[in-house]
Amino acid sequence: MNWQQKIGHLMGQPVGISFTNGTGTSGILCNADGHQVYIMEYMYHSQFALKHYDYRTIQDMSPFPHCQNQHHPNLYE
Repeated sequence: MNWQQKIGHLMGQPVGISFTNGTGTSGILCNADGHQVYIMEYMYHSQFALKHYDYRTIQDMSPFPHCQNQHHPNLYE
C-alpha cells in the first residue's frame, strides 16, 4: 500500500516521513489536502510548528511503532 492510501488511518497519529531527497522528519499528521500534508513538529523547549510538505517530495510515511510494555523497575523511579 502506498503512503497516500494510509493517510486516512494516520490522521492525528505520530508519523515518520521519508523524503525523496534522503532526509526525514516526524510529528503528528494534522491534515492532508491532496497536494500537501500538514505535520505538527516539535521545535525546541515548548515550541511546536505546523509545517507543510508537498506530496511530490514524500517518498514514504509510516506510523510510529507501539512501545514495548516491558517492566523496567529503575526507568521512572
